[in-house]
Amino acid sequence: MQYASSAAFDPSDDDRSSGSRRSGGRPGGGGPPRQRGGNRRPKKGGKRRDPLWAKLFVVFGALLMLTSGVAIFGTKALLAAATKSVTQQNLLGSAGADRSHASVNGPKNILLVGVDSRPNQDPNELVRSDSIIILHIPASHDQGYMISIPRDTYVEIPEYDNGKQKYDGGHDKINAAFAFGGRGLTGNAARQHGFELLEKTIQTLPGMSDIKFDAGAIVDFTGFQQVVQVLGGVTMYVDETTRSIHVGFTKSGKEEEPFHVNSDGTVGRAVPGVTPETYTKGTHHLSPWQALDYVRQRDLLENQDGDYGRQRHQQQFIKAVFKEILSSGTLTNPAKLTKVLDTVGKAMTVDTGGVSIEDWIFAMRNIGANDLLTIKTNGGQFSTQMINGQSVQTLDDTSMQLLQSVVTDSVSSFVQLHPDWVAAS
Repeated sequence: MQYASSAAFDPSDDDRSSGSRRSGGRPGGGGPPRQRGGNRRPKKGGKRRDPLWAKLFVVFGALLMLTSGVAIFGTKALLAAATKSVTQQNLLGSAGADRSHASVNGPKNILLVGVDSRPNQDPNELVRSDSIIILHIPASHDQGYMISIPRDTYVEIPEYDNGKQKYDGGHDKINAAFAFGGRGLTGNAARQHGFELLEKTIQTLPGMSDIKFDAGAIVDFTGFQQVVQVLGGVTMYVDETTRSIHVGFTKSGKEEEPFHVNSDGTVGRAVPGVTPETYTKGTHHLSPWQALDYVRQRDLLENQDGDYGRQRHQQQFIKAVFKEILSSGTLTNPAKLTKVLDTVGKAMTVDTGGVSIEDWIFAMRNIGANDLLTIKTNGGQFSTQMINGQSVQTLDDTSMQLLQSVVTDSVSSFVQLHPDWVAAS
């Protein structure tokens, strides 16, 4: 059995608003990334939205997994910094684990959702769900497995009534579930119901009916951006030469967008006299704006691996940020660590499932950046077909086995059988 992703309704395509589309052309080379002022960010030439995939684990992970350095300046101080800014809300609803028996013991599944909402937005405008990730923590609590469900996976979305509008159910992209759940609502109410319908939708996948999420989080763009600013950028390995479709410079140093965008959203011809920012293969220290630009790219990648390449780069970026925090003296600088955690907390809304944040942090204290494995659905390969006249991507049987291994706490066994599905660090 295969589950498919459709190119139909997509309330969360993070490239559409900026004109990004797969161009199909081969990228060229380029020099090393320019270091044009460490904290400089590209100008705003229209609405640009960065993928929330990478933001999730920097934010949520900072609370759960950076406490390997807790003894450096005291448990109470760290916990206070980590929890004081976090918004807590019941997101899991009836689809979550039983709160009356909440405990940090045993295997844990955490649902992470990235959104791109705006204050006071039109109630009739669908809230975007840019990324959907399951963080599975085995009973040993010494490892974390990150599994991203492709945002346009074609699924059955069950009927749902949020008290304002009723959705009658149907088949659509999985990210539409978040939008339909919160339709007609705004603010926290929209998020709560969108999150719950997304949970219920995941439970409709083959073999996933028994999954219960023990915690969840919703993360916004602005918080991640500010965390990277606090860190002053990250050092990471660029595994394939990547040209930016968003940022370029003229010979005089003026910033311009380097490509025209076709009416269908595809990347068009190059803008004369504008050289695209190019990230060459190798280890680089990326300034905040470069890092955010790099993890957005999927069009002009050397290996032509499109969205799979972008997901891999985002996964690599997650670990790079963890390592940056651990190696930059942040943990030995109480003021800086407090600022990082405060910034992290303001970016997120969490549901701890009836377990205190303090207990979560203590239970996950042995999980560090190198203990997080990211696993690629479809082994990182494209699998396309036509459904209802539209080009779609399918999730193969092995991908469904991966998701089912989350329910049975056997992800480690899956990894042993499919080591090539683990993304490179």
